[in-house]
Amino acid sequence: MKRNIVIAVVTAAALVGGGTATALAVSGDDDDASTPVTRTDDDRDDRDDRDDRSDDGGDSDDGDRAAAPGDVTAADAIAAALKHTPGTAVSAELDDGSWEIDVLGKGDTWHSVRVDPGTGKVLGSSKDDEDDAAEVRAALKGTSVTAEQAAKAAAAKGTVVAVDLDDDGDDRGWEAETRASGGDGQDWSVGLTTASVTADRDDD
Repeated sequence: MKRNIVIAVVTAAALVGGGTATALAVSGDDDDASTPVTRTDDDRDDRDDRDDRSDDGGDSDDGDRAAAPGDVTAADAIAAALKHTPGTAVSAELDDGSWEIDVLGKGDTWHSVRVDPGTGKVLGSSKDDEDDAAEVRAALKGTSVTAEQAAKAAAAKGTVVAVDLDDDGDDRGWEAETRASGGDGQDWSVGLTTASVTADRDDD
């Protein structure tokens, strides 16, 4: 008696093009020839790619952390920079995940010192020759408030993220930028002789 027989046999399992290839031989009537069907499973590659991205931690908020200071204050960063590179600190700014302090050394030599905002360690420094050293020295002549002291004074208004010398005309002084806990910024002027802190009238 003629019967229909269906036989499924796994004839091969091999890696083809990075996927799993499975061959199935399916037979109908006895007189029919077996027809192989090949299916390539590339989903494994997709899963591997997703696993690799997952291992990297997914979305990162490093950018947000980089914009916020750590335990090292602006004043601390300036002190660390001057200990590493003696001179006169003229500015300090939290930039790209580290404090960057500009130090005027001997003659016209400028040093840019980077300080870790989490540990206070000096990450590195570079040297430049600028032509405004004489102007900066003239602006600071007869003053008593350093950049470090200005940063400490401005810290009473919020977290200091930048301090810079404004040597323009009669409005000479330290400029400081603070950030509140909510992220709002505010600019301040700090006196070169009294360390008095007032809101920057040019700040919007």
